[in-house]
Amino acid sequence: MSLPRPEEVIPHRSPFLFVDEVSELVPGERARGLWRLRGDESFFEGHFPGMPTVPGVLLCEAIAQLGAVALLADERYAGRLPLFGGVDKARFRRQVRPGDTLELEVEMTRLASRSGRGSGRALLDGKVAAECDLLFVIANA
Repeated sequence: MSLPRPEEVIPHRSPFLFVDEVSELVPGERARGLWRLRGDESFFEGHFPGMPTVPGVLLCEAIAQLGAVALLADERYAGRLPLFGGVDKARFRRQVRPGDTLELEVEMTRLASRSGRGSGRALLDGKVAAECDLLFVIANA
């Protein structure tokens, strides 16, 4: 199976698409991918001047987007739209800066017809930069 580009699976688009590449995918179960921070992202300008840092909430969003790829790649959920229902146990362990490449990984821990749960991590140089548990509602697109 060839791996899809994220925009072939999820509806997110620039400037709010944070997954650049899917490197592993088991539809409905798990995925791995990359987010490459170029440094020209608009949030760096104000977060923080002189010390640009990726906001933690965007790290959770990147994990969630990869989770959406894993979910929507499953034919049972194709054409649907996973929406945030909540974020639990979010922890931010490393500063992520312009030029960094994050390895993202996510695993679906519970799926039902209209909701689900997952957990994921963003790794920087093999060390956890962020981790969180995700709750989502699966809506009609």
